[in-house]
Amino acid sequence: MPYYKFVINIVRAAMTTLKITAKGQVTLRQDILAHLGVGPKQKIEVEKLPHGRIMVRAAEPRGAITDFIGCLAKEDGPVLSLDDLAEIASQGWSGEK
Repeated sequence: MPYYKFVINIVRAAMTTLKITAKGQVTLRQDILAHLGVGPKQKIEVEKLPHGRIMVRAAEPRGAITDFIGCLAKEDGPVLSLDDLAEIASQGWSGEK
């Protein structure tokens, strides 16, 4: 058997066939979602490729400002005023640190 036919057979064996619903939707099986590393309420990205193909991958999580707020707070650290923060920032930018 030529090498290229062997490779094609392996690819077909790993392929999954999905049905399209009347609404034009496709449901991915749990094993496919696990392979992508995604779960409920997470997102996937679909990229259109040439020749009627698509690439599906887990979407990179994008942070929100609410994720950042409070990340620098220390329970036992000092509370800084805006003036204190501005002074620290100006020292950092000037290289005085």
